[in-house]
Amino acid sequence: MNPTIESIIAGELSARPEQVAAAITLLDDGATVPFIARYRKEVTGSLDDIQLRLLHSRLNYLRDLEERRLAIIKSISDQHKLTPELNKRLLKATTKTVLEDLYLPFKPKRRSKASIAREAGLQGLADRLLQNPELDPVKTASDFVKPDTNFVDGKSCLDGAKQILMEEFSEDAVLLGLLRDWIWKYSYLRSSLVKSRSKSSQKKDAQKYRDYFEYHELINKIPSHRLLALFRGRNEGILQVALMTDEAMLEDKTRESTCLKMIAEHLSIEDHQRPADPWLNSVVQWTWRVKLTTHLESELFKSLKETAEQKAIEIFAKNLKDLLMAAPAGQRIVMGLDPALRSGVKVVVTDTTGQLLAHTVIYPHAPQKQWSQSLRKLLTLCNMHKVSLISIGNGTGSRETEKLVKELISEIPNNKPEFMIISEAGASVYSASELASKEFPDLDVSLRGAVSIARRIQDPLSELVKIDPKSIGVGQYQHDVNQRLLSQSLDAVVEDCVNAVGVDLNIASAEVLSKVAGLSSSTAENIVAFRNEHGRFDNRKQLLDVPRLGDKAFEQSAGFLRISGGSNPLDGSAVHPEAYPLVEKIIQQSVNKDLKSILGDQAFLQKVEISALTSQQFGVITVKDVIKELEKPGRDPRPEFKTVVYKEGVEGIKDLQNAMQLEGVISNVTNFGAFVDIGVHQDGLIHISQLSSGFVSDPRSIVKAGDIVKVWVLEVDSERKRISLTLVNPTAKLSKKQPARAAEATNKTQENQAVKKNHPVHKKSRHNTKKETPVSAFASLLSNALANKK
Repeated sequence: MNPTIESIIAGELSARPEQVAAAITLLDDGATVPFIARYRKEVTGSLDDIQLRLLHSRLNYLRDLEERRLAIIKSISDQHKLTPELNKRLLKATTKTVLEDLYLPFKPKRRSKASIAREAGLQGLADRLLQNPELDPVKTASDFVKPDTNFVDGKSCLDGAKQILMEEFSEDAVLLGLLRDWIWKYSYLRSSLVKSRSKSSQKKDAQKYRDYFEYHELINKIPSHRLLALFRGRNEGILQVALMTDEAMLEDKTRESTCLKMIAEHLSIEDHQRPADPWLNSVVQWTWRVKLTTHLESELFKSLKETAEQKAIEIFAKNLKDLLMAAPAGQRIVMGLDPALRSGVKVVVTDTTGQLLAHTVIYPHAPQKQWSQSLRKLLTLCNMHKVSLISIGNGTGSRETEKLVKELISEIPNNKPEFMIISEAGASVYSASELASKEFPDLDVSLRGAVSIARRIQDPLSELVKIDPKSIGVGQYQHDVNQRLLSQSLDAVVEDCVNAVGVDLNIASAEVLSKVAGLSSSTAENIVAFRNEHGRFDNRKQLLDVPRLGDKAFEQSAGFLRISGGSNPLDGSAVHPEAYPLVEKIIQQSVNKDLKSILGDQAFLQKVEISALTSQQFGVITVKDVIKELEKPGRDPRPEFKTVVYKEGVEGIKDLQNAMQLEGVISNVTNFGAFVDIGVHQDGLIHISQLSSGFVSDPRSIVKAGDIVKVWVLEVDSERKRISLTLVNPTAKLSKKQPARAAEATNKTQENQAVKKNHPVHKKSRHNTKKETPVSAFASLLSNALANKK
């Protein structure tokens, strides 16, 4: 009995089949992932949003697999070639690759040399020689000569028989599986500089790939970022990338692959000095060289690239989530500064809800040098609007503008505002967008960017959802990956983040509302139009009066939409309207409590008898979730807001010195380390080996985008604008590092020994002699990663 889709996914998610089945039913009924994860825990057994996303993805894959399986079975059956054994193997196939391997011999194909030979009756010759190597190939072939065809002599007949066997061998599903396993375990990827580019190897476009001019590594050990760099170099015509199926082939390119032996052994072709043995062995060699090498290499490269892309997309998604879930400054009056030198600093002031209060442009820097006038303008705006926070974009002139802000704060006697330099990535994209044009039709494009800088410190989530995630600058090789899959992944992250935090129904923009579970872009616009016409929403039930917002959309979205100061206090919480009757039962457990008095009353809520509240509609999980929400209604899952202080006097790379201690913000995390904005207009890299004194397998286990960290300068390359940083205090005693480093070295040695021990053709280690340091190993990636960030 074949496993069901539910049981397959359940095994992958470490869940029960009934949990998966329940989630599939909800998804098929139109429920969204955020809604299921938050309000249908009872049904799914508390599957979270990550599990549900994986479930949804695998469900689509497995359903496509089943659809393809049925199509293949029908095709082979229509050809009257479907045997019980083949049908059994097709039903057992668990991947599309295996399924297509089985279908290869029966797949309709264009007329080939092998099919022409079969039409001429040469199948019999091929079968005879394969089954009886004692036969003389030339004599046997003479019986198949046909003067009226292309096969007019023994040689041409043998060539035809060879084409038939080559096609059969290359379509052997079992053989293909064996070769794939071998190649994955023991083959190497080798790259070199394209010969035609050797004279121009010093050029900038080639130099960024110099670590790959002579490079090789086991394919199952190559990290995703290196693979993407290799494939990009190949696409740009700088690198030549090839598959070496044996380690020995790295130095001796003429050496035959072990895969040849595997093919011969699988087909029981041996050299016993029989008449047909040389011919059969030549067929094996031609099958490998002409058919299988190209096919398997192409297939492997595609698989490696897809895997590397998926890893890069995962990293991008995690970074984006960290950025969207960064601490908000909250409802504070903010001054936003978009720095520049010659063109002036753009200044805006926004109120507690992000509405524009004032705007101007000042010219404190060269060539105008209107420092005093600029200071007076800023001081006037701060006093007039009671600014409590100043947000400075980290573009050109940010550190110079920081000096102006510090002087400004020193002149304010009381209630001094805080300030922070923040990433302005994507602000220019927003300022030129259709959305910004609708919001500020009469405002200059440059000033719209300053509004974005002000708002993103108030509420990063609400502001950043207005910008294409790919423009925010937290991706790794984002332009090299599948753009459709990237967009799907990032859209899912935005949706999960928006719904995790919740949305204020009375101030949210249509763009933010469209990310709420169950709401489309048109429905979101209808909500805003309804709000503009009828005034603020007083309760969630009014949503049902919005045009085209039906019961299903209300069910999916209501719990994520908040109304503060409305007629029903529960509308300001994450309690879903369908659970309001449950809250009434909780109130009934006290004789002198009402709804307002129980909100936040942890002493009372912790004494509530849960067993008395459970029912067929509301299980224990739901009851506990509702009580938890009532304890802290409308709580924000994001961390507390903090400001970063860049080191005084350090404004550019030239100001950096080795071992200098700095404070910075993690701007991007990759699988080889983390980039840090240290206020010098060029992010530094903390290589993965410098994130801790111990072994680190995943940089995100140490830091995430948006974290404020203390770092030390390891090395500065001013010419190439590269900064190497460390999280490990260089003054710490070496003895504290040694145990962890020694353990890491021991593990690596054992790992290499295990690979060599299991390698059937291992003779002698032929790894690169070039040593890779944390800085040099990834030097070629820095410029690409930073370029992507910009």
